[in-house]
Amino acid sequence: MDAMHSIQDYLDMLRHQRQLSPHTLSNYGLDLHELVQFAQGRALHSLSYFDVRRFTSQLHSQGLGARSIARKLSSWRGYYRWLAQQIDMPANPVDGIKAPKKTKSLPKALGADDAVNLVAYHAGEVPMMAANRAMFELLYSSGLRVSELVALDVQDFGGLDQPSLGWIDLTQAEVHVTGKGNKQRIVPVGAPALEAIRAWLAVRGQLVKADPRPLFLTERGTRMSVRLVQLRLKAHAQAMGVPTDVHPHVLRHSFATHVLQSSGDLRAVQEMLGHSSIAATQVYTALDFQHLAQVYDATHPRAKK
Repeated sequence: MDAMHSIQDYLDMLRHQRQLSPHTLSNYGLDLHELVQFAQGRALHSLSYFDVRRFTSQLHSQGLGARSIARKLSSWRGYYRWLAQQIDMPANPVDGIKAPKKTKSLPKALGADDAVNLVAYHAGEVPMMAANRAMFELLYSSGLRVSELVALDVQDFGGLDQPSLGWIDLTQAEVHVTGKGNKQRIVPVGAPALEAIRAWLAVRGQLVKADPRPLFLTERGTRMSVRLVQLRLKAHAQAMGVPTDVHPHVLRHSFATHVLQSSGDLRAVQEMLGHSSIAATQVYTALDFQHLAQVYDATHPRAKK
């Protein structure tokens, strides 16, 4: 069967029976014509598993992303599944071939000075300003997840039917949190964060209504929500002129990166972040290396081209 006619018949089937959009059909056509180019004149039904795997390796070596390769494999696999209904084929040569794993993007982190400038500001006595500063300082000081932050209570209510998921011990300068999988951990709290929390507690009583437990409250006296913290931090960062899209996880990444840069203790960072596996924390070693590489490039006389 002629490859070009076969591909056109397949695309016609997709257009009329599955009613795919013109854009999707165009992508399928491009993927299949690329397969014809790889085949270099060989009949498509004669290609083997090893041929297709070699084609995939070539795409990867050319710098094509994992997502694009996965799409091409899906296009080819669907075509061969249809072709097997038209002619006798021993097997689908695309079956069992997977795209390369997606490169895990490194988490964003602010520079140390940028992070400090973002969270250290005069909040005054306006309750919501004081709440914002306390939340932002604590996120950066202790590397909390935003869900852990909003679950904090003013103290340990362990004797109630619904015990506290977390609280702050101002005397011991530590925060008790319950993370993923109900895993509990204790993380130190820095002096600036403690100061901001005390300032918030001094005005928090103005907002307390029905539920006295939540540490962080909204203007209506309800527990602070994850979404509201995200919106407030983003608005604050924009007002401060920070070019990066700042969300709570950026402060968590910044905390981890800066502690690792200063200490080099990956295990300690793992414990403070509440990662069950060291593999989840190792991504910060790449960030740390980036920092060292930048210092080297900027300062070492042999680094300059």
